[in-house]
This record gives sequence, C-alpha cells and structure tokens, in this order.
Amino acid sequence: MISDERLNELRLSGDRVRVVRDDLESNDVTGIVVAWDPEHVIIRRRNRRVVKLDRRYSYQLYEEPRTSPLA
Repeated sequence: MISDERLNELRLSGDRVRVVRDDLESNDVTGIVVAWDPEHVIIRRRNRRVVKLDRRYSYQLYEEPRTSPLA
C-alpha cells in the first residue's frame, strides 16, 4: 500500500502517475493524485474526470517503465 507521505509528494509535484491494477496494460489508469483517505486514492484523468481507486494497487510515475503489480 502506498504511504501518505508518497501520495503527498505526488500531489504536490503534479506528476502524472500510472496505477497498475492487473497484468493488462490496457486496464491501467493514468492521471494526477488529487486526494486520498485510508482506503482510496482519487486520481484526476486527462479528460478531467476523477476515478476512486484502492490504495492497494501499484502506483508508479508515468515516465518510469511499467512493472508488474505483483513485483
């Protein structure tokens, strides 16, 4: 699970993140971190819609190579 400190860093920097939910790259969500609570993270996508995702998913910087969620 991603820490509050890391989420705050991502929110303040405004860097785009990739949320890896499973092995299929087409199921990834990309956007910027907007808010979070103990169980969820809210990501704003490029089309300005927001998505509420579980904190147990893998959160990576978009510029970095994609890694498997189980790695």
